[in-house]
Order: sequence, then C-alpha cells, then structure tokens
Amino acid sequence: MSRLTAEFWVAAYLARLRVADIPAFVVARGDGTAGAVLVKQSPLDGSATLYQRSFDPLTGDRLWMVLAEGAEADVDATIARQRGFDPDLWVIEVEDRAGRNLLDEPGLD
Repeated sequence: MSRLTAEFWVAAYLARLRVADIPAFVVARGDGTAGAVLVKQSPLDGSATLYQRSFDPLTGDRLWMVLAEGAEADVDATIARQRGFDPDLWVIEVEDRAGRNLLDEPGLD
C-alpha cells in the first residue's frame, strides 16, 4: 500500500473538517511529499492539545498520540521547538470549543 503525500493528507483532513463545520488552518507548511504533521486542537479557552502521528510498537498500526497539552502558550512553545528540529513539519490548528479534531475517524490514521 502506498503512502499519501503529506500535502494530500493535509488537504483531505482540512476538507473533512470543513464538512463537519470545524475551523482549521495550516499554520506551518512543511515538505509536500514527506513532511510530518502535527495537529494542535484548541478549544478556545487558553488551553490546547498537540497531536503527532506515531506507530503502535506492538501492532505497527499508525495512531495519533498526544505530544503536549496544557496552556496554549506552552503547546505553542513545543511546536516552535519541534519546528526547530524539523523545518519540514506541517502544523494544523483546529479550533473547536467541543474539542473535536476527527483524528479518531476512519481514514485519518
């Protein structure tokens, strides 16, 4: 099975969020082919959760795990550090008061 490019995955993810009426923005554009993707979910209350795609070491399945959570400024600092290590990193910000991000939906792993 071939892997989707990062740019294609981001476009599909943003489209799925639009259908669910969940605002989202690309805040850092990474490498279109192989850039990693971080998703920051903000419930617009001063807090945030940052997700990164990873692999389950037992099954090899792809999954989304929490990289950071807490005060939005602290999460933003984590993003800045990660971008310092990896300038090809994509960052998507999802703004939903209910905390929805759709990362647990089929097809987004």
